[in-house]
Amino acid sequence: MAIRHGLILVLASLVMPPVFAEEARRYPPLPQTILTPDQVPSRIGELRFDDGRPDAATVATLYDHLDFLRGVEVFLNFIPAASLEALRVGMAELGATQSSDVVIFEQLMDARPLFLTGNTDTVYASAMLDLQRDGPTVVEVPPGAGPGTVNDAFFRFIIDMGAPGPDRGKGGHYLILPPDYQGPITPSVEGKPQRVDGRDYYVARSASYINWLILRGLLVEGKAEPAVTMWREGLKVYPLSQVAEPPAMRFINGSDRSVNTIHANDFHFYLELDQVIQREPVGLLEPELRGLAAAIGIRKGQPFAPDKRMKTLLSEAVAVGNATARAIWLKPRDANARLYPDSGWYTPFVGGDYRWLIDEGEGGRNLDARTLFFYSATVNTPAMALRIPGVGSQYAFNATDTEGRYLDGGETYRLRLPAPVPAKNFWSVVVYDPQTRSELQTQQRYPSKNNVRDTLRYNDDGSVDLFFGPKAPEGWESNWTETLPGKGWFTVLRLYGPLEPWFDKAWRPGELEPYKE
Repeated sequence: MAIRHGLILVLASLVMPPVFAEEARRYPPLPQTILTPDQVPSRIGELRFDDGRPDAATVATLYDHLDFLRGVEVFLNFIPAASLEALRVGMAELGATQSSDVVIFEQLMDARPLFLTGNTDTVYASAMLDLQRDGPTVVEVPPGAGPGTVNDAFFRFIIDMGAPGPDRGKGGHYLILPPDYQGPITPSVEGKPQRVDGRDYYVARSASYINWLILRGLLVEGKAEPAVTMWREGLKVYPLSQVAEPPAMRFINGSDRSVNTIHANDFHFYLELDQVIQREPVGLLEPELRGLAAAIGIRKGQPFAPDKRMKTLLSEAVAVGNATARAIWLKPRDANARLYPDSGWYTPFVGGDYRWLIDEGEGGRNLDARTLFFYSATVNTPAMALRIPGVGSQYAFNATDTEGRYLDGGETYRLRLPAPVPAKNFWSVVVYDPQTRSELQTQQRYPSKNNVRDTLRYNDDGSVDLFFGPKAPEGWESNWTETLPGKGWFTVLRLYGPLEPWFDKAWRPGELEPYKE
């Protein structure tokens, strides 16, 4: 056998002379751009390689970093899901466990509940739909309802109701189909009702089982009672299967109640997300998002059980994710966020699209814009983002004074709203806690001013000066909202029924100016 191998080598040498070294020199040099040096400095330390092969320490470092990065991305991308899940849990704590259980803030929402930028100015009616349990579900909306919306478990828009909905405030029957519905009923097209068993319904299909129904009733001469009566007498929610004998409605007063409806900003965030993914159909999320969650161990049908290493990494990741979300929300770097040049006012709907799509999706999805909104707010509807004069609502955030400094609860500020404020229905300015993104808890029940609820002092030209600080400037008590020394704050300006001067920016609010008597 050895003789045979030797013969093969001799013959090969006759056919292919030993010029391999010389031939190798004839190849062009390898592009430096594709090569990996033996030592690579980085923000996570020096990475070491042997001819492009990472050593054991580098492999461990890189996988730790990859798991950390994915943990951060899961936090930023899944805030909508965790937020709606926290709302579901909070609603259940208030006693709303059936679709026919509706929480009404009969004396308006005060500062007790932790609720992302909830307003003090409309009468909320809130319910959770469980389409897996109940199947297709009916919502009967009474005439005169203000803006209302149904959102799915990822806080995506399903359908509007009331004034901005297809019923246009005249009232109507809505039908929400579950994601796995198989039957003859199809979603409405162009807002036209469908005939189902002799009744017209505005029909929509949800991608999730859990859905949030949130309706708003407008104040009448500054009073909440007419809207409360409207909800109690006219709002009905029940399974379509029980249309012949709907269950009795149960209305729960949410005013003066303490409850948390805000997602966690620590490791518990991932537990909230796991609840959503385990409960909802796989199709709720696109494969890329499912894969991102699966990369850190959250996958439908499998237990989420991170080991000590992974839990440590994820605890750090959620802390960095939370910090990043706060930077995006309070200091947006997107120029499109700013409503006016050299101003602290910015929009929570950057890009003016409730889906956060750039150029109808050609530019992809504006991920930071989505994070900005859902970290600070709830309710997703085109009526809050689109240009619809006289209908729906518009919002402006402000967290800084004229010098660009965060607002200090120990200082006094003045905000001037020129006349006339372009709001068909009413305007309001509400003060919030930057920690909770909920109404600031002070000695005042409502940390806000509203031009139809409050008796305000106006200037001779019709403009109004609002004051914020630990005590009211003399003579301006009616226009004052309390803040707390040692506590920051931010504010939201709301216009209900916004008019054209808001959209074309012919009108703009003043800035938050430090004020000295």
